[in-house]
Amino acid sequence: MMSVKFVETALRDGHQSLMATRLTTDEILAVLPELDKAGYYALEVWGGATFDASLRFLNEDPWERLRKMRKVAKKTKLQMLFRGQNILGYKHYPDDIVEKFVEKSLENGIDIIRIFDALNDLRNLETSAKAVKKYNGHLQIALSYTTSPVHSINYYVDLAKKAENMGADSLCIKDMSGILMPDTAFDLIKALKNNIKIPINFHTHATSGLAPVTYAKAIEAGVDIIDTALSPLSGGTSQVATEAIATLLGQDNTLDFNHLEAAKDILTKIKDKYLENGILNPKALTPNPKILHSQIPGGMISNLLSQLKDQKALDKYEEVLNEVPKVRKDLGYPPLVTPLSQMVGTQAIMNILSGQRYKLVPGEIKAYLRGEYGQAPGDIDPNFRKSIIGDDPVLSHRPADNLEPQFENIKEKYKDIVKSDEDVLSIALFESVALKFFKSQENETIEFTLHTGGAL
Repeated sequence: MMSVKFVETALRDGHQSLMATRLTTDEILAVLPELDKAGYYALEVWGGATFDASLRFLNEDPWERLRKMRKVAKKTKLQMLFRGQNILGYKHYPDDIVEKFVEKSLENGIDIIRIFDALNDLRNLETSAKAVKKYNGHLQIALSYTTSPVHSINYYVDLAKKAENMGADSLCIKDMSGILMPDTAFDLIKALKNNIKIPINFHTHATSGLAPVTYAKAIEAGVDIIDTALSPLSGGTSQVATEAIATLLGQDNTLDFNHLEAAKDILTKIKDKYLENGILNPKALTPNPKILHSQIPGGMISNLLSQLKDQKALDKYEEVLNEVPKVRKDLGYPPLVTPLSQMVGTQAIMNILSGQRYKLVPGEIKAYLRGEYGQAPGDIDPNFRKSIIGDDPVLSHRPADNLEPQFENIKEKYKDIVKSDEDVLSIALFESVALKFFKSQENETIEFTLHTGGAL
């Protein structure tokens, strides 16, 4: 068995997958020193939903969190997840915002930026990829894994070659649903190793229960880096436990178990608090092998159930589940990842509840069919497309080419509020949430000054 490098995900994907991204900065800083000494290749600590959740739910500045983490983590690279042209939001942003966000992420302490596009449309990664290279970060391009008649091993090998040509320093296979079968993982990693020279990182979720076996096969095939989560925030919809894979590697393990144990003890106490207050639902820790057959991610299933409950139509659940793959086929087999999973699910519900397929169509689906999210992986029937959007033109170019620069306009508009370029970026991504946060900070400062009589 060969030596494999570890990326620890507990402080980003672990708590995002299990407890709605609610770890506070103080809780992260409590466990970070031990993780920093444990011998990881990198710690994934930022990006994904952490930015939005910090501002929206925790009343914390995500940039300040990053700076504090960088001060504490003196040995280990810090990594973030970046949604390409969507940055850390849910829509396409102009190129100037994308480039500035990359610049400031690296400047404030990130070393590795993992970028991906929900459709695997590499045009949506061009700006962020160039920016990571321009500002001397490590560029990791991630490919969203899914299954369909289109998504063959050759499809991923072709994308991987293009990613390497775009300047990627490493490649990640991102199996966000936990549906990659062990033998397929072996074949995929082998094929990639035979076709590209850059290191390969494998990311999966424990959702189906197969992940430990899949990791073993990926390691056997020669994968370079794997994503795991420290045991208190592992399993279920999170990743496989770090300690388990480290033990599996035996003498080839590169992690220090003493520091892992110390970190585990701290994180267990934090986890217990979230179990008690209900933010961590024990159901999230339970494997769901059904996903291997339905191919529908766990988060999408809970979203479908929630929508059907609101419509008092839970009796239609099985019909909706059967409709999801049909809608996905109509749309050219998009991977079921944010925001496409929500869009496909909503359309499936509308098709069943209205009694007629595509009688009602959300604006997002129409935008998708106009090419505003990017290129669909598979072909879309022209007659079907026309039945939904009529004679509307379909974009053949990169969607962000239609967007005007915004950074300087936002900076000017909010010059009395923003204190830094980072503040401008927070507003650019989540305007109302960021403005509410800045207002609350202002009020806290006034209150503090009143209490202390201005003595700081």
